[in-house]
Amino acid sequence: MAEGLTVRKARGAFFTPPEITRFISDWAIRAPTDTVLEPSCGEAAFLLAAGRRLRDLGDSGAGAGRLHGIEIHDASAELGLEALRAAGLEAAIRVSDFFDCPPTPSFDAVVGNPPYIRYQHFRGEARGKSLEAALAAGVRLTGLSSSWAAFVIHASQFLKPEGRLGLVLPAELLSVNYAAEVRRFLLGRFSRVRLVMFDTRVFPEVLEEVVLLLAEGSGGATSFEVFQARDLDDLARLDTHGWTGFDLGAVDKWTPALLSQASFGVYQALCRQGAFSPLLGWGETYLGAVTGANGFFTLTQAEAEALRLPRHDLLKISPPGARHLSGLSFPDAQWQALRDGGGRCWLFYPRDGKPAAAARRHIARGEREKVPQAYKCRVRKPWWRVPLVAEPDLILTYMNHDRPRLVSNEAGVHIVNSVYGVSLHPHLRELGRSLLPLAALNSVTLLGAEMVGRAYGGGLLKLEPREADTLPVPPPEALAALAPQLEALRPRVLAALGRGDGAQAVELVDEAVLTRPLGLGAGELQVLREARAFLFRRRVARARPVAKDEIHGQD
Repeated sequence: MAEGLTVRKARGAFFTPPEITRFISDWAIRAPTDTVLEPSCGEAAFLLAAGRRLRDLGDSGAGAGRLHGIEIHDASAELGLEALRAAGLEAAIRVSDFFDCPPTPSFDAVVGNPPYIRYQHFRGEARGKSLEAALAAGVRLTGLSSSWAAFVIHASQFLKPEGRLGLVLPAELLSVNYAAEVRRFLLGRFSRVRLVMFDTRVFPEVLEEVVLLLAEGSGGATSFEVFQARDLDDLARLDTHGWTGFDLGAVDKWTPALLSQASFGVYQALCRQGAFSPLLGWGETYLGAVTGANGFFTLTQAEAEALRLPRHDLLKISPPGARHLSGLSFPDAQWQALRDGGGRCWLFYPRDGKPAAAARRHIARGEREKVPQAYKCRVRKPWWRVPLVAEPDLILTYMNHDRPRLVSNEAGVHIVNSVYGVSLHPHLRELGRSLLPLAALNSVTLLGAEMVGRAYGGGLLKLEPREADTLPVPPPEALAALAPQLEALRPRVLAALGRGDGAQAVELVDEAVLTRPLGLGAGELQVLREARAFLFRRRVARARPVAKDEIHGQD
């Protein structure tokens, strides 16, 4: 009996549409003598397509000696052999963990759809084997890697030098940090790397977005090519004229592959010419303080008063979350309004080693509620002393629906880990606090955020600290020259933001930052805006909440 959906999902397995198995096999297999491997072959969907391809090319041997598979589950392997026999094909399927199989570079084509298990569930011996296999190929993957990443590396080691790799992969290949080593490996190992992407989801059972990886040859590639398909039917019209090449230069992610060459060309030119530079040039970006238990350590004014905590045992903080950070600054008057309105505006932070009576009572309450057992509390001494980070000059939101927000910290608050802080270089502090939040409201920075960040559950855009460092913003010398114009513009931008008209605010800043000083034409500005709007719509349209214990994948 075939596996149920729940069982297959638990091991990262979903069946591949026949249009995809046929397309990849037809691309990868080019002679009747080609030898083919399908790792993690499941019920042999790719081997079936490969056998038919060999037969069409003139192989009269029914695939004997040419078709090979590896599958960890006995039942799936047997079902695969039965399907092959029913189709008049012969194959050798080895029942084994793919990562237990030493690679031999003997295959002309490796095709398949790796199991996709998120890192939270990819643990223990299985994870250890995969990381060792990748390391044996010279690739060090992080502990956050999902199962498919090491699979790509290991599968490539089974190819002859000029062999071809055709895999179905999650679209996070393009953008997630842990896949950076995979992206570098592919460009270093193969002479040609191509990706097929889809406007619509092509797996009926899952909501994950996929790309088809087509990599061949050896010697290293300086760029990759993309074909943007509407749906599975579009695979039939793919030809040599439908590919778009991307040379990303220093850009680490492959997200630009989703854009037109015109829009990415304008963006890349502005960054390369120095009109925009990374946020890192202004200062250091860092995560806010990790309390380990915000419900205990962050307090409302009423809670602090009820506990009779003295002021010297409390620190002003920006309340957990980021919804209140909607303008260009966070002034003290706004902080006071949040405090008076019940916001968690205080951090419990006894200043000395011997807390006063009120603080000791609160600590005792935390111990009764087992707060010290929380991980971050358990590993510090004393457990109730939250390790602070520097009071930031700017606050940066890193989980956003529409755009990241840079906000000047005029209230002089500390931050917890729902936001990032930016500590500006001393000689840039006055300029950056005053003008950078305003100047960052431009189409280049907004497009850059979509490219350096990644889509998260619910369609949110998330920036990791290293990604925030690469956010393109106007450099200090440009802002110094534009200071009078930007200051004059501030009231109109604030008014637009106040009425919720972010698009108008961006248009005003674009005129001051892009059009006048850089001479950017209307057409160039339009392609930048359209590119950012496209990535935004794509992120939101494909959004869905992701449960902590959820596993997705294809087999």
